[in-house]
Amino acid sequence: MFIFPIEDNLSLKLLEKKDIPELFALVDQSRKYLREWLPWVDSMEKEEDYEPVIELWRKQFCDENGFQAGILYQDKLVGMIGYHYIDYASKKTSIGYWLSEHNQGKGIMTKATQTLVDYAFNVLHLNRIEIQCGTGNRKSAAIPERLGFVKEGTIRDAEYLYDHFHDCYLYSLLKREYEIM
Repeated sequence: MFIFPIEDNLSLKLLEKKDIPELFALVDQSRKYLREWLPWVDSMEKEEDYEPVIELWRKQFCDENGFQAGILYQDKLVGMIGYHYIDYASKKTSIGYWLSEHNQGKGIMTKATQTLVDYAFNVLHLNRIEIQCGTGNRKSAAIPERLGFVKEGTIRDAEYLYDHFHDCYLYSLLKREYEIM
């Protein structure tokens, strides 16, 4: 089991098959809330649906092409965060995240995202990090704004959510901007 500590009660964990019941329960209890912004929620109807996904996440990590990690707060899974991919040629990545509704407002996602930003610039030596979120998702947009990302603009019809397209904001942070913060 790989766990990356952030602070006393907060860490990131690469999920394993044994984590599936906890992950499924977390998504299931937050299904209505998560569904508003995440296009994959309806396709995860039972625990077994996570088995191939966790294998893909582990392969992504082994291939050094990003990762998806569980966020543990007080030793309980409360959400996920990761690099969607890593483009080593262009030295960039994008960060995606979600947090259960009842764990918001505690600084968890800001600290987890800051950790990934630090790692991307200082360990992976990347130059650019992107975060994309729905234009109406104020809680998600607050994370890059709080961390000094620049809002580059709006991507029209950026993502299909069940029965409609929605626009997304594109935020970015460059290494040179990060170094002067």
